[in-house]
Parts: sequence; structure tokens; C-alpha cells
Amino acid sequence: VFQKWVNREISNFDYLIQLNTMAGRTYNDLAQYPVFPWILRDYTSEELDLNNPAVFRDLSKPIGCSVVFIKISFFRYENFEDPLGMIDKFHYGTHYSNAAGVMHYLIRVEPFTTLHIQLQSGRFDCADRQFHSIPATWQALMDNPNDVKELIPEFFYFPEFLENQNGFNLGQLQISKEVVNDVVLPKWAHSPEDFIYKHRKALESEYVSAHLHEWIDLIFGYKQRGPAAVEALNVFY
Repeated sequence: VFQKWVNREISNFDYLIQLNTMAGRTYNDLAQYPVFPWILRDYTSEELDLNNPAVFRDLSKPIGCSVVFIKISFFRYENFEDPLGMIDKFHYGTHYSNAAGVMHYLIRVEPFTTLHIQLQSGRFDCADRQFHSIPATWQALMDNPNDVKELIPEFFYFPEFLENQNGFNLGQLQISKEVVNDVVLPKWAHSPEDFIYKHRKALESEYVSAHLHEWIDLIFGYKQRGPAAVEALNVFY
């Protein structure tokens, strides 16, 4: 598989799916759901220029490691001490992939809607915590050192999860009073289908093809644990 990918006989998407499968990740287990990277950081421009390296996220760093949070992650690791000696030091107290995160993204689609409601003791979580906007979700990652969620494969092929086709009452945002309905898209996407098309195109772009191995090292490779993980600020609780 690796050789096929290097020779560009299979796409970046297919390679990531195969890596997830080999790592034991599966659509049948929300706790081990396939994980995909955030690949863009421009969700505000009118047009998306895939020839401009500045629109892409730095794939060599964990998502929780934006410039602002490098110091926080480093400080947390250096100063963490478990009095019982049971818990190892870590940079992040949450994880880049978990069941709640999968339900968060897929809340508009069954069976995930029902699973989310069960998780929230029989009702939808408050609107401000819902997945309601792609630009806002990215901004939250940049503003909150405790949010380190990566993406799921659906962001690259499944436009329906961005639409509230079942008409669920997801509430309204506290400050703006905006009703949470379809997911708010980046300005450069004119419809859910257009978002998926451009996002998939970004995944297969020259920039991502040249840097994807850096992210793979963090999630599936030698920077998962040990000294290389510490150096890469990639140690999870």
C-alpha cells in the first residue's frame, strides 16, 4: 500500500482509509472511528487558492499545537506530577479522536442523532456546544487549548452530514440568537456539495501530498509515543 501511495497509484484519501483500517480503526466502533486531518486553515476567504501554501494547516504539528498553545502544552507537560505515580506526563488531557467527537460532527444524521441524545441524558446538548459552523469550529480549535479534535472521513465525501435534512430542533445560539440548522460553511463553499468537492481537492493537492507523511508520523507512526512524541508535543493523557 505504501509503495502504491508513493507512486501515486492510490489517492491520499484511499491511503488514509487503508492506514486507519490497518491501525484497527473502523466505522463499527465510535471509540476507534477512522481519523482524518484538518488540512486547511483558511475558512474565511471568498475564494480558496490551493496553490497558496498559506491556506493549509501545518501538518507536522498536532492540531492542539497552534503557535499560541505551544507554551501551554509544554508547561502542562513539564509541570505535571501525579502524586500516586500512576499517570504519565501529557501535553493534552483530551484526545484527537473519540466517540463524543464523532457524534458531535454527525449529530444531524441517524443513528448518531439518537446516540448523541442518549449521551446527553435524553436531550440535545446546548446549542452553543453543537457543531454549527465549520469556520467557528476551526476558530474554537485555535482559541481553546483543550479542544484537539481532528476530522472524520465524512468531511471528504458526505455532504448530507452538513444539512439538517431531518429538521431536528437543535436550539439557538445564546448571544446571536441564531437558530442552529444546516452547518455554516466557509465563504468559499457555495453548498455542502461544493464544500466536499473543494475539501477533497485540497486533500489531494500537491501541498498535502508533500506533507501528509508528517501528520501520519504523529497519528500512526513513530511520533505517537516515546521521546519523539515528547519532542513533537504529541503526548496524550
